[in-house]
Amino acid sequence: MIASSTASETDPDAPRIVSRLLLDAHAAGASDLHLQTVSNGIVVRWRIDGVLQDRPGFSGPSADRIIGRIKYLSRLKTYQDSLPQDGRIAAADAGLAEDVRVSTYPTVTGEKVVLRFFRSTSASSLDEIGLSLPVLAAFRKALAQPTGLILLTGPAGSGKSTTVHAALRDLAADGGRHIVTVEDPVEQIVPGVMQTEIHEARGLGWAEAVRRLLRQDPQVLVIGEIRDEETAGLAVRAALTGHLVMATLHAGSCQGVLERLRLMVPDPFAVAAALSLVVNQRLLRRVCAPCSGAGCSTCHGAGYHGRVPLAECIALDEPSRARLRAGHLETFQPDPNLALAAARMAESGLTDLREIRRVLGT
Repeated sequence: MIASSTASETDPDAPRIVSRLLLDAHAAGASDLHLQTVSNGIVVRWRIDGVLQDRPGFSGPSADRIIGRIKYLSRLKTYQDSLPQDGRIAAADAGLAEDVRVSTYPTVTGEKVVLRFFRSTSASSLDEIGLSLPVLAAFRKALAQPTGLILLTGPAGSGKSTTVHAALRDLAADGGRHIVTVEDPVEQIVPGVMQTEIHEARGLGWAEAVRRLLRQDPQVLVIGEIRDEETAGLAVRAALTGHLVMATLHAGSCQGVLERLRLMVPDPFAVAAALSLVVNQRLLRRVCAPCSGAGCSTCHGAGYHGRVPLAECIALDEPSRARLRAGHLETFQPDPNLALAAARMAESGLTDLREIRRVLGT
């Protein structure tokens, strides 16, 4: 929404306005700040706990100055508004402890700018992120193995990166293994881990990065995302040749991961031999404890504060590998599945049915 203009909103001091936008969104715990240019100003929203919330916008001539200031700080072409651009605002320029990623895109009403905050807090351990005991036990068992392929799936914003970094933190704490990652981008620094980023513009895509990193003598390889057949094949081969591989792969369910991996890697024997664990994850908002969901200053009136992971998994053993080789994918069903696990969370008061319907659609 665009609020009526105030002195601060029409103030020509764009640096102060942008600084206020960044600091307010960051202090509220937002993961992203959205600015949409429209005919009469800028619509402002921020994303908290996965949900966009409207904030007071800006009208009048301040709109162009605000967008221009953000482009200037992120080293983008201030005059370019007809093509997408990507950049970063350095932590010192943002007045924060970490960089801010910036993406612009032209729309029919003007430029859309999305700013992503990189939180400087260390990744939690697996014990701290709230996975259910069955999923946690299966995850720990797979991570303790010297080889194998662990795949995590779920839609964007489902907490996959948080889970991966928690696992990385535990692996690094155990010591004794050379751990390397390829990410896009590196959002959390994990001490003791060799973390790298892809750079498509320079020819360093996912497959090439994985191929090069395998020459760095890794024992654990983490791939931020498997996007193509070549990367999938490299991940499977690495798991078969003495490496523990952890990666994300977009699919809607554990069974969907198996189906997609079989399509990407046509050798069913290699897939069955390499794969050790599939985890399918979502994030549910917690009912705000101070107000019991009624809405308060802590939750900004949303009734929820913070999120908890909802996950299901399939751990591969010899009988299930035989079924996978034979292509009997319909026999793979996690127990408990997402719906049952979510119902148990609602019964405990951790979340509610309205939030479950929003996330699972049931």
